[in-house]
Amino acid sequence: MKKTVLIFGLSALIVSCNQSVKQQEGTEDSTEVTVEANEVKTAEANTAADFNIEDIAFSTADIGDFPFINLPEGLEADKGAIQKKFDVCFFPINGTMTPFEGKLYKANVSAVRGEEYSQRYFEKSMEDYLLSVGAVTMFDGEITKEEYERYHKQDPNKGDSGDIGYWNQRIQVFTIRTKDKGNIYVQFTSNNAGGKLNILQEEAFQQTITKVTADDIVKDLNEKGKSILYINFDVDKSNITTDGKEVVTQIAEALQNDKRLKIAIEGHTDNTGDASHNKTLSEARANSVLNALVIDRIDKARLTAKGFGAEKPLVTNDSEENKAKNRRVELVKVN
Repeated sequence: MKKTVLIFGLSALIVSCNQSVKQQEGTEDSTEVTVEANEVKTAEANTAADFNIEDIAFSTADIGDFPFINLPEGLEADKGAIQKKFDVCFFPINGTMTPFEGKLYKANVSAVRGEEYSQRYFEKSMEDYLLSVGAVTMFDGEITKEEYERYHKQDPNKGDSGDIGYWNQRIQVFTIRTKDKGNIYVQFTSNNAGGKLNILQEEAFQQTITKVTADDIVKDLNEKGKSILYINFDVDKSNITTDGKEVVTQIAEALQNDKRLKIAIEGHTDNTGDASHNKTLSEARANSVLNALVIDRIDKARLTAKGFGAEKPLVTNDSEENKAKNRRVELVKVN
C-alpha cells in the first residue's frame, strides 16, 4: 500500500513538472513572437519622413574644402566625373531614395594604371576616414526593386558617372553635420571592378536669372561690341514665346534710345541633331527676332539676320548645361 501511494505521488510530480515546462516554453514562444512583431512595426515606422538632421551632433573636425575627400592612395576618379555648383542627388534614407540639393560631386573610382583594384581597400579607407572626421552612418544595405522603380526617373543624372541607387547595389551612406560648411552627405558603392562615390554639400537654391533690360543691351553693345541673349522659342520652331517677346521688347527699346545703332542678329544652336537642320532653324529664329523688331517700329535697314547653327559654340557641347549656353541669339554692333 505504501508503495502504491509513493508511485502515485511521483507520477503526479512528473506530470506537474512537464506541464510547467510546457507552459514556460509556450510563454517564451509568445514573447519571441511579440518581439518580432515590435521589430517589424518599428522598421515600418522608420521612414525617410522620420529623418531629422538636427538629431546628428556637429563634427568639429577640419574637413577641408568641397568635395572634402581625397581618394585613397592608388585610386583615382575616372574622366567624366561630375562636379556641379547646384544639382540634386538621391540618398537612401532608411531605404527611401530621398533628394538633397546643393554642390554635387559624382565619380567612378578605379585603380591607377599598373595597380589592381581592391573593393575592401576602397570601402575600408572610406569607412575609417569618414568615421574619423565625425561622420555618422545613415544607411548600409540595398534598396528594393520597387523603390528603384519609384524614384529613378526623377534623377537627372541617372546613367552618368558615379551613378548610385540600384536595387542590387550595397550602398553605404554617411552624413557629416558642420557649423561652417553645412550638411554633407557621402555615399559610395563598390564591387571587385571599381567603385562609385557621391558627395553633396547641402545648399539652398539661389536664383541668378535677372530680367534683360535695354540698358544692359546698350552697355554690352558699346563695351563688348555684342550682347548675348537667351530668347525662348517653341521647341524646334522659330516662334518666339511670350517670355522671348519680353526680351525682344527690350532690344527694340535699346535701338529706339540710340537711333545710330545698327545690329546683326545672329542665331546659334547646340550640336544636337542634324547640322543642316540646325543652321536653317537658327536662321529662321534670327529672322523671327528681326521681324518682331520691325513690328516694334525699328527700321529694317538697321537690321540684318543670319543663322550659324552649331558652327560657333560659346563652350564645348559636352553637357546639357553647356548646350543650353550655346542655344542663343547674339546682337552684334555693326557701326
